[in-house]
Amino acid sequence: MSRLTLRLPQTLHQQLVHLAESEGVSLNQYIVYALTRQVALAYSIQAIPAAETSQQQQAFEALLQELGQASLAQVESVLAERERVDLEAEVSPEVLTRLQQRIHNRAKA
Repeated sequence: MSRLTLRLPQTLHQQLVHLAESEGVSLNQYIVYALTRQVALAYSIQAIPAAETSQQQQAFEALLQELGQASLAQVESVLAERERVDLEAEVSPEVLTRLQQRIHNRAKA
C-alpha cells in the first residue's frame, strides 16, 4: 500500500467527510472507493467512432422501417409484460424524473 499526501479545498474535504459518514466508512475508505470507481469508469467507457455510430443509426432506422407501426393495444401489451428492475444506485429519483420528462417531451413532438 502506498501513501499520498493531498491538499484539498476545505469545502471538498467537508463534503467527503459527510459522504463517508453517510456510508458508515472512514474518510480514507470512502476516498479509495470513489477513486476506484472513477478509474473503473475511465477504463470502461470508450468512445465509438463517428462512422460506426452513423452505421448503427442507419441500421436502427432500417429496422424501424422494417418493423412498421404498432397499435396502441400492442404497445400496452408489450409494456405490461416487460420485466421490472430496481434502479441502479447511481440513478437518483431526480435523474429518473428528468429522463421521464425528456421521454414525455419527445413523444409529444
